Amino acid sequence: MDIKLKTDTSKSVKILAAVLLIPVLCIALYYLVDSVWNGAFVDWFEKNYMSTRDEYLPDAGHYAVVRSPAWSELKPLLLILLICAAFLWLVSILASAHFYARTKVRRSITKTGRMLRAYMLQDKDTTEIFPKDYAELSVQMAEIKATMHRHEQLLKEEAARKNDLITYLAHDLKTPLTSVIGYLSLLDEAPDMPDGQKEKYVRITLDKARRLEKLTNEFFEITRYNLQQISLEKETIDLSYMLVQMTDEFYPLLTSRGNTAQLTVRENMTVYGDAVKLARVFNNILKNAIAYSYPNTPVEIWAENREDDIWIYFRNKGKTIPAQKLASIFEKFFRLDEARTTNAGGAGLGLAIAKEIVTLHGGNITVKSENELTTFCLVLPSCH
Repeated sequence: MDIKLKTDTSKSVKILAAVLLIPVLCIALYYLVDSVWNGAFVDWFEKNYMSTRDEYLPDAGHYAVVRSPAWSELKPLLLILLICAAFLWLVSILASAHFYARTKVRRSITKTGRMLRAYMLQDKDTTEIFPKDYAELSVQMAEIKATMHRHEQLLKEEAARKNDLITYLAHDLKTPLTSVIGYLSLLDEAPDMPDGQKEKYVRITLDKARRLEKLTNEFFEITRYNLQQISLEKETIDLSYMLVQMTDEFYPLLTSRGNTAQLTVRENMTVYGDAVKLARVFNNILKNAIAYSYPNTPVEIWAENREDDIWIYFRNKGKTIPAQKLASIFEKFFRLDEARTTNAGGAGLGLAIAKEIVTLHGGNITVKSENELTTFCLVLPSCH
């Protein structure tokens, strides 16, 4: 309201100044011609554009000096004055049109700004804010507002999952820590405990301590993800060798569950990317596949060329992932085991990080799960 009042006052002052300027200029011109130049203009005009002659007046019975315009000399002056007047008139028209256009644009911008602000701050439909002649803008703003609301909702859901995860982790930390303290206290209070019993308690304490380490690593993973910004250092990578090396590194984890890795990849397959980041992607996906596989089942890995891309697949046999969970599997802090009743899975960041890294490489990652077979598919630009 204050801004509008100031704008109206400024316009009124400008109009009043323009109205007063015209008579002031006329008075100044008259004073200049009549007083300052002291009749010089009139003398100059009579000398150059007036002719004088003696003419006999019969009624008066004598001669008189008669002045009349010298049309041959006056015509060029009148033509010049006419051209100047037309030019000034045209300039004034253009100036007025420019001023009017600027004023109209300014008003339109101000009006549009008010409507945009009202629409973004109020929970109203576009038809309640925008007139019919703003239909295109209203459609675009509706799309923008809907996108913003979706992003806000995703952020809220992500924050809720993160908070729930931290709560679960804090609760889970307490249980093994209590067990570790309890068993160590028993060992301390009973030095004459039988060796077999001691070995049992030490083994249980070690298992609980490892569980504590895993939970602590999950906390660290959450903190690290919040602080890091993923950047790439690309180079030509021997994909075949990387996949072979990865399966060898996971051999102990695979054999501990009775699983095997079946790798099918031809030699000399290369991609252009960040070797460290892509290794992290493959590790996260393979670790996830092993964690949710049935015991004593194979984890299949294969790669193939398709035009300018390389398609890499990871398949494991396990429980079919429901469609509603499958749609959220790449979201941050999402866990398939929401109740955390198993040791499978981590902080729910592995697949989210994998998707972000693959996207930065100009690739894509998808997943499908049916008939107890879950398949992750990575598409990466090949290196020619």
